[in-house]
Amino acid sequence: MTRETVLSNARIVLEDQILDGTLVLRDGLIADISEGPSAAGEDMEGDFLIPGLVELHTDHLEAHYSPRPGVRWGKTAAIQSHDAQVVTSGITTVFDCLRMGSDADGGFEKGEMRAMADAIAEAQNEDRLRAEHLIHLRCEVSTDNVLDHYEEFEKDPLVRLVSLMDHAPGQRQFQTMEQYVLYYQKKRGLSDAEFAEFCKRQQDLSARYAKPHRDAIAASCAARNISVASHDDATLEHVEEAIGYGIRLAEFPTSFEAAKASHGAGMSVLMGAPNIVRGKSHSGNIAARDLAEMGVLDVLSSDYVPFSLMHAPFILADEGMDLTKSIAMVSTTPARTVGLDDRGAIARGLRADIVRVRRPSGVPVVRSVWRQGKRVA
Repeated sequence: MTRETVLSNARIVLEDQILDGTLVLRDGLIADISEGPSAAGEDMEGDFLIPGLVELHTDHLEAHYSPRPGVRWGKTAAIQSHDAQVVTSGITTVFDCLRMGSDADGGFEKGEMRAMADAIAEAQNEDRLRAEHLIHLRCEVSTDNVLDHYEEFEKDPLVRLVSLMDHAPGQRQFQTMEQYVLYYQKKRGLSDAEFAEFCKRQQDLSARYAKPHRDAIAASCAARNISVASHDDATLEHVEEAIGYGIRLAEFPTSFEAAKASHGAGMSVLMGAPNIVRGKSHSGNIAARDLAEMGVLDVLSSDYVPFSLMHAPFILADEGMDLTKSIAMVSTTPARTVGLDDRGAIARGLRADIVRVRRPSGVPVVRSVWRQGKRVA
């Protein structure tokens, strides 16, 4: 049986224009886009229709699974809670970040993230989830056990993105010890002696493991055609390293130099949407708005606040960016960066992942969400 939905009297955000018109969804795909209202269908009352958002990097599932230190919530309940917040933020495709590698600084035991991935797959098979969930493995390459964790995912078809991270002090995200002190010593209440010992251990681990682990994971991803992301690149040397690994996505560069070089090398530069909403980085690094003004910002990620992915593009539009371009940062570009060419834009033949948004001023309101033509919110 043909399933058809007609959405009329809408401002449809296309890749190159905003069209006042009508959208027809049929059998899970976008069947027609036409100018002007239709006598049939649901009246969108002049609201925006935008592509379903594509989220490449969210740590939000962790907050549901481990809401307090030492607390583990039921996996299915955590996934459903995360999914509900994601889809009502307009996100129809989400890459759930699972952390690979643990040490004295924290993380999860071997098997925990594998069990979480199995729970995600089972929840999708049981039609419990409204967004489509894929997996992004965040690999802390300076830990001694990251390959043990990664090997548990070597045959998982949901893994579509892997990031190579090293949070040792004195580099990348934490180029200055002032930032590291704030993030680690004060947060954990370490004495000066304990903090010095902690830093030395992290630096020693990085020196020993980071490169061989990067090499091994990048080679595995190349063999499996999995997209790879760099993380917190700060220098031209970091960017050259990323180019050598065939990286397509530069996550959270921490200097203008690295962001500009990554963009110039054809990588998609990703920054946090919360950075746009707040006007600054939570860790004291570069502001995403500055990269947008320079023309080297390609993708936004909600990171730790799902709704920021909907809010940030409208802030950028208020500040002078064409809305079609800011919406592309959360839909078209992230989808294409990781090879999801069947979604991410409103165009005939693509998946009918659509969000109805009302935005008279200020914070936008998500009024309805369709995934593959089915209304899910």
